[in-house]
Order: sequence, then C-alpha cells, then structure tokens
Amino acid sequence: MSTFNGLPVHILLVHFIVVLAPLTAILAIGASIFQPVRSRLVWLIAALAVITLILTPLTTEAGEWLEERVPETAAVEIHAELGDSMTFFSLGLVVVAAALVFLHFRERRESTVPRWQSLVVVLLAVVIGAATMVQVYRIGDTGATASWSDFADSQVVQEDSEE
Repeated sequence: MSTFNGLPVHILLVHFIVVLAPLTAILAIGASIFQPVRSRLVWLIAALAVITLILTPLTTEAGEWLEERVPETAAVEIHAELGDSMTFFSLGLVVVAAALVFLHFRERRESTVPRWQSLVVVLLAVVIGAATMVQVYRIGDTGATASWSDFADSQVVQEDSEE
C-alpha cells in the first residue's frame, strides 16, 4: 500500500476504522440489550463487523508502509504496536455479531430463549464493545501524538520566542 491522490493510504483507511469499530460496538451493545434493536439491526451489525475485520489488516499494512517512511520515534513505535492489536478487537466484534445472529435465530425459532444465553451475549457485547472503543481511542491518541507532537512543540517554542 502506498498513496492515493498524494496521501498515504493509512491516513484514509484509518478513518473507516475510527468510525466503524465504535459504531459497530455501540450498535452491538444496544442490540444485545434490546430485542427490537436486535431484530432490526442484527444483519447490519454483522456486516459492519465483517467490514471492520477486513479493513483492519489493510489499515495496519498501510500503516507499516508509512512507518518505514517517517522518522523513527517512540510515539510512532507505540502507535504501531497498539495498531497491530486492533485486529484482535475487530475479530472480537465479529464474535459478538455472530452471538447476536445466534440469539436472533433462537428467538425466531422459539418463543423464549434461556436467560443465561441472553446474559452471555450482553456480557460479551459490553466487554468487547467497551474494550474496542477504548482501544480505538488509544490507537488514535498515539497516532495523533506521533503525527502532531513535533508541530505542536514547534508552535509552543515559536509563541514563547515572540513574547
């Protein structure tokens, strides 16, 4: 992966992950708790989870390409390490989506679903969804730090020298 219209592809793809992963997590949590939400959005959630899983390794590959072309700093290294973990969180969203689909089919086939199954899906959705949102934040924060810390530092030095 390289560039698209002069921009590194990583910068473009990362925006899909930043939007899709938390959106999928929030929808999955809502669908795990509320059956009407689940019956309407289960297939959308499954599709978003799969799309996120497909885009995540593409984004990390593009990030690795970019990492080879920027100065090596601790911030870039931390961002790259955290970014590599995102595949596991995306896979977790697919597991949650599969559990929601399972629950959806059980509800359509039977009049009642054992309460423990619903609770397991809620627990999975909340834990994996919250962890995914936190990880997206952490990756994004380290990426912003890696990208903008030199600029911000130079602005502070420049402002101090003007006074």
